[in-house]
Amino acid sequence: MFLISTNCRVTRNGHLWMALIALTLIGAPALATSPGKTPTRIIQDRTVSGRVLSGEDNTPLPGVNVAVKGSTRGTTTDANGTYRISVPDNNAVLVFSSVGFISQELTIGTRATVDITLAADDKTLSEVVVVGYGTQKKSQLTGAISSVGSKEIAELPITNARQALQGRAAGVDVVQNSSKPGAGPTVRIRGRRSINASNDPLYVVDGIPLAGGIDDINPYDIASMEVLKDASATAIYGSRGSNGVVLITTKRGKTGKTVVSYDGYYGFSDRLGQIDVFNGAEFAEYKRESRRAVGNYPAGPATNDADVKIFEPIELDGIATGRSTDYQSFLLRQGNIQSHQVGVQGGNEKTQFAISGNYFKDVGIVKNQDFTRYTFRVNIDHQISNKIKVGISTLGVYSLRNGENFNPLGGAYAENPLGKPYDDNGNLIFLPTSDGLRTNPIAEIIPGAQVDLTKRMRLFNSIYGEWNIIDGLRYRVNFGPDLTNRRIGRFVGSQTNARRGADPTAFSFNEYQFNWTLENILTYSKTFNQVHNLNFTALQSVQKDDYETNQISVTGVPAETQLFYNLGQASLINSVGSDVRRWTLNSYMGRVNYDYNNKYLLTLTARYDGSSRFGENTKYGFFPSAAVGWNISNESFMKTVTWVDNLKLRASYGTIGSTAIDPYQTQAQLARTAYAFGTVGAFGYRPFTISNPDLKWETTTTGNIGLDYSFFKGRLAGSLEYYRADTRDLLLFDQLPLTSGFDRVLRNVGKTRNQGIELTLSSVNVDATGGFRWTTDLQFTRNRESILELFNGKVDDVGNSRFIGQPLTAYFDYKKIGIWQTSEAEEAKRYQSVPGQIKIQDTNGDGKIDPFDRVILGSQVPKWSAGITNRFEYKGFDLSFFVFARIGYMFRSLFHQDFLTLAGRYNSLDVDYWTPNNPTNEFPRPNQNQEFPPFRSTLLYFDGTFVKIRNINFGYNVPSKFTQKLGVSSLRVFASIQQPFIFSEYRTKYKGIDSETDGDVNADQSPAVRQTTFGINLKF
Repeated sequence: MFLISTNCRVTRNGHLWMALIALTLIGAPALATSPGKTPTRIIQDRTVSGRVLSGEDNTPLPGVNVAVKGSTRGTTTDANGTYRISVPDNNAVLVFSSVGFISQELTIGTRATVDITLAADDKTLSEVVVVGYGTQKKSQLTGAISSVGSKEIAELPITNARQALQGRAAGVDVVQNSSKPGAGPTVRIRGRRSINASNDPLYVVDGIPLAGGIDDINPYDIASMEVLKDASATAIYGSRGSNGVVLITTKRGKTGKTVVSYDGYYGFSDRLGQIDVFNGAEFAEYKRESRRAVGNYPAGPATNDADVKIFEPIELDGIATGRSTDYQSFLLRQGNIQSHQVGVQGGNEKTQFAISGNYFKDVGIVKNQDFTRYTFRVNIDHQISNKIKVGISTLGVYSLRNGENFNPLGGAYAENPLGKPYDDNGNLIFLPTSDGLRTNPIAEIIPGAQVDLTKRMRLFNSIYGEWNIIDGLRYRVNFGPDLTNRRIGRFVGSQTNARRGADPTAFSFNEYQFNWTLENILTYSKTFNQVHNLNFTALQSVQKDDYETNQISVTGVPAETQLFYNLGQASLINSVGSDVRRWTLNSYMGRVNYDYNNKYLLTLTARYDGSSRFGENTKYGFFPSAAVGWNISNESFMKTVTWVDNLKLRASYGTIGSTAIDPYQTQAQLARTAYAFGTVGAFGYRPFTISNPDLKWETTTTGNIGLDYSFFKGRLAGSLEYYRADTRDLLLFDQLPLTSGFDRVLRNVGKTRNQGIELTLSSVNVDATGGFRWTTDLQFTRNRESILELFNGKVDDVGNSRFIGQPLTAYFDYKKIGIWQTSEAEEAKRYQSVPGQIKIQDTNGDGKIDPFDRVILGSQVPKWSAGITNRFEYKGFDLSFFVFARIGYMFRSLFHQDFLTLAGRYNSLDVDYWTPNNPTNEFPRPNQNQEFPPFRSTLLYFDGTFVKIRNINFGYNVPSKFTQKLGVSSLRVFASIQQPFIFSEYRTKYKGIDSETDGDVNADQSPAVRQTTFGINLKF
């Protein structure tokens, strides 16, 4: 049977499926005899099934070739290592073969079930890679795919799965923008393509494309992560593949002994340094200098008489007593992080199961910031008969996050250190100084003063059924319902800086999302004459999403203990709102994989997608790709080159799309407006946006050339990639004359390009007979991003800082070349400046500074990034360390914008500012009469280059002679240090927090964190 959904607005006819049903007739055994002859015996084929496991770790092996020797009959094992094949008689011999394992032959005899374990073959590559809607041996891949296994994931005490990709997959740029508990990183695969639409990759978990992200998934549940990067690999996902695809496979049960496991760790989080602001004495001198600059304080050393004129009594008391209040110390603490997971895996020939439960908690170093997550997963596979199999993967998640939008440190950085936070009786002083805009930062963390709580619940399922119609022909249906509920509650009390004694405010936001996917998949595999291997995959898919929100904001909560739980009693309702967004995607796909004698490879893919997000005239898009591969090492002329294990050249070219815009963007929309109806006011509606029924997909055409290699019996292996991706028909707002009644319309305009190289290198440096082993994994990425065309072709859009030939984000501003010095007073005067102020480059040399002097300073795109992991093993001990670097990019620091005003009123970062006695070129002279220095924006651009020791992990596998006495099968204890060192000029020289960012550095950053953890991995 076929399950085909018909409730999508965009539908197609069923001719494709009629043709696919005809495939069920291929290969059917003919039992008829020649006319006029009576058969003496009819030979009835029978079915043999079984499972293939790895001899290394007893895990299932997908993609193993199973063939009847001397015939053309053959099949491959599925993702769980199971197979079914028809055999003619009891003398049939089954041949099991897979790249990376030694082939075996077995005579089946009278057995109906034949299980086998394949031993690893060190002379060949051992990886089997998950691809879209199936698996492939690495030797047969024609696309650019990077893999991260469970071993690499388990090395890091990470909060979410996206963090595991950083520095572990070439071409994948992962940036952790915040150290707040529960914060996720940004992932970009081979750069950014779109200016206005999303650049996030598509995530697929256990075969189901997600709409809700992967941060709810427990990293310990992941068996592998595959990153699809080029058109050949991603075209199978069509309209959603242009930003790359991340396939996540979770751990499943295994036939055999039931294994109970515990994996856990506990550790401590400490701030990696402290933000350096002026102390009491430095602030006093800073304030004096801001007055000297305008003649309100005499030059020379400070005097009491002069101080009395500019300092208030509490400040004078602080100067006299040497008081220097470190407000940061009241808001920071030692945090902790812990994870505890219990898992049960096992099964028999009929049913396999994997059950796990996890508790994770990250208490941040900033008070009132923490993240707690409870996850429960059940994966079950059951063989109903020798032809039908069903299974389910269920994930239940409940999480609590405190302080997602709360950070009191900004007040601590700006607060006057000469102030007094507590009176002599220990009571909090709400206004430490007479500055009405500055309140005591400690008041922000008083219990109940500010509450920012996010609750999230999610239930995600991947349900499948498989029907082996005949040998080689398999039908599979996938159904993936995904339900998410999120509630955000915020409360700000009266005694906080935001309210300063005014009525409390509260806010509640509720989000509901239900997404489901239904897929019908037909695969056909056949081997002809033992050298022609053919695999065909066809898909029909529907995905629907329903997203609803409602919110309310109030002022005047009568009792602060009510927080945001009884908003109806508030004295003022500020706003009430609700929204709904729905979309549907209908898809058809076909893929052909062919190889001749494992030498010459061909992959053809085509996908036809229809999206409700686009205009009536352009709902459907067609996305084809083609790829070829040549296993050079399998040629006869390479047989004598014994040091080459594997050498494969491949190339791909194809087109993929992007649906990454919100629903209803193609439709004309109305907005509410107020007007006079006679003598009274009334509400009406006016045209708000212009419809564009011709709006269509952003389309990316990608070419890729890759080389896979393995030398010296696997001691040196990896891949090298070169790619170019051109994106056209960008979804951008084109400007309109205001006389039209509108200021813009969403259109398909512009082109961008990404091109670069990627290197993956794994080496076995030492493998001594005494037990010492040293291996290294290196990932290197260099990507170049550029705009090719905009609204008016190859013309810059200066107003939006978009320039032809430059990356999507380029910083266009005046260029600071130093500080005007005393000896340059006359020249500074010609530029309407004075010594001590910022010196700007006169780019065009016309003797004045105006907008024509602005230049492109840099961009957020690094020149290159890399990650390297070294692992050492010796007699049960293991040590690994992971280093990650992003080199040669620029960012804008809004942190410096907020905390470097240099007006002598608020405290400031402890920078090297100019004075007549300190003629520096770093920062200008403080000035009381300036809210901020002229050309302040030039002080905000920094080199973002950094090198981080991301992780150091030391472990010990307890010998079996001791674990047997303990009644356990294995035990490993370990200690780990996460991010012990950051090497960055932005931190050391310019007082910043962390230069790891994919955009501007936010003023709301939490300090960088070092985590030390201790844990065990235990199996019974």
